[in-house]
Amino acid sequence: MKKKIGVNIIGIGRIKFSLEYRDLLSDQGVCISVFGEVEGEDVELLRFDCFDNEPHYHYGPENQNERLMLDVTTEGDSLDWVLNKFSERLPEMIERAGYQELSEDARSMDMSSSIDELSAAARSLSVSGRKTVMHDRGDIVVEAGPIRFGVEYRHLSNDEGVAIHVLGDVNGEEIELLTFDCFKRAPHYHYGPRAKNQRMYLDQTVFPDSLKWTLDLLNGGKLGPMLEKAGYLDHASRLNPSILLESMETVSQAALRMEEEASQS
Repeated sequence: MKKKIGVNIIGIGRIKFSLEYRDLLSDQGVCISVFGEVEGEDVELLRFDCFDNEPHYHYGPENQNERLMLDVTTEGDSLDWVLNKFSERLPEMIERAGYQELSEDARSMDMSSSIDELSAAARSLSVSGRKTVMHDRGDIVVEAGPIRFGVEYRHLSNDEGVAIHVLGDVNGEEIELLTFDCFKRAPHYHYGPRAKNQRMYLDQTVFPDSLKWTLDLLNGGKLGPMLEKAGYLDHASRLNPSILLESMETVSQAALRMEEEASQS
């Protein structure tokens, strides 16, 4: 099945680029497709998913669909890597995808202006397209050294439950570093709600009590690694176990009390 090109099209001739921003809840980022004209139809030759957490790219998404992961530890920012490869290796990549004739077109064409336009548009979209969330601070705030916890009971139109916000100061501004929404129907948690906003859902068959799961997690030494994954290494390194343990007693009491009061109302 041929994939139609989207609305954000860059380039002229038989080879064009298509841009979109994808939010998968657990990951997000700019996606760039390379399209080529084959027998009068536009075919997706390559696709690059420049995601925050699992960036990867596809050779021939409409035929072989060979997917390769990008290691940001060795290659750096995935969008920078992709845009660089468009300038250096695009014909070779199109050839590997199985489109020899179009690879020759890419070699013979001067695509520098299209790639410059694509680079500017992609970098702009990487900022404007980012999906973040901002929750309330919480009704009860508990200090815990370099972080603080905000605890509240949230009522949504179709769900409700205790929410625990992990807050910290970044450049003089308090922001959410992590958030745990211990909801009845769709419990989930956020890594970096104001930045990456990677949202992970809990399997209620495996973890029927999301609040207990969250409290056990925070009491079990996982807060530091989670802060690191969210990108807040400084806050993670400055956690004091004894202060955290004492603060979590207050957080746990407040969260369990809120849940009990809600169940009785």
